[in-house]
Amino acid sequence: MTTAEPSSSPPIRRRRSAFLGLLAAAAAGALSACSPIKLLNGLVPGDTYRFEGGIAYGPAPRQRLDVYQPLPDALPVSGQRPLVVFFYGGAWTGGDRASYRFLGEALAARGAVVVVPDYGLSPSHTYPVFVRDSALAVKWALDNAARLGADPKRVHVMGHSSGGYNAAMVALDARWLAELGASPAQLAGWIGLAGPYDFLPIGDRDVQLAFNWPDTPRDSQPIAHAGAASPRTLLLAASKDNLVYPERNTLRLAAALRAAKVPVDVHLYDNLSHVTLMGAFARPIQWLGGPVLPPVVEFLGLPSAASYKARR
Repeated sequence: MTTAEPSSSPPIRRRRSAFLGLLAAAAAGALSACSPIKLLNGLVPGDTYRFEGGIAYGPAPRQRLDVYQPLPDALPVSGQRPLVVFFYGGAWTGGDRASYRFLGEALAARGAVVVVPDYGLSPSHTYPVFVRDSALAVKWALDNAARLGADPKRVHVMGHSSGGYNAAMVALDARWLAELGASPAQLAGWIGLAGPYDFLPIGDRDVQLAFNWPDTPRDSQPIAHAGAASPRTLLLAASKDNLVYPERNTLRLAAALRAAKVPVDVHLYDNLSHVTLMGAFARPIQWLGGPVLPPVVEFLGLPSAASYKARR
């Protein structure tokens, strides 16, 4: 999914399955091109977190989520841990929660409870279904934070690419949580990784279907909801991202939030791409161009180093 900066260019270009191919190349041969995500996740430690998968947060088949919890002796202690609900990208047409074990491990090993939901995908589900699914997953997290050993007052939403859009809409547009009896005011903050926040008009056919173009309302854009009530924000992007342009999206949203006096921290990376910005969270290739993990860890109030004691 792509968003262009120049007004004369179509704001959204075709993304498709670039994630796997580019991640394989970026890993400089460390990953096989046949199935880089599976190999990447296979290199991630399995003894640095506790896992519970396939939990229903709603009745639909794709309303399922996975939970990554810190080990019992990890810091911060149970009840003081932040909780992160992470939404993956895929142009609203693809993706699955199982592919993001590397993200769950990276944050759980440092003391965060991580929730990774699936959500309805286009063309079967179009806007605002995937936003409503995202809000429902966040409501589940708010309701279950204490049971999972997290602080209910330290729930964050986070997303990459089109998942960054989902996170932004839940955090900035109060309608979706309000439908569920909740509010963005209950969030401790939100994190956007190369998200599209201002992408009308839509040129890509798949994204047109996802957003019912040309009948896409202006208030479908996260930037339209930046205001004084918005949660504190961390925005990360690759400075040369040619899929979701940071000038049009990350920097413009940051300016709107700052104008509303919302605390915003922005990090642009010269040596990362739209894809490797996400891949660099994985322990085996955290050396890629970043670092992306330290500002996220700091934003969440976590120790700078993993605090687990691996099981023997």
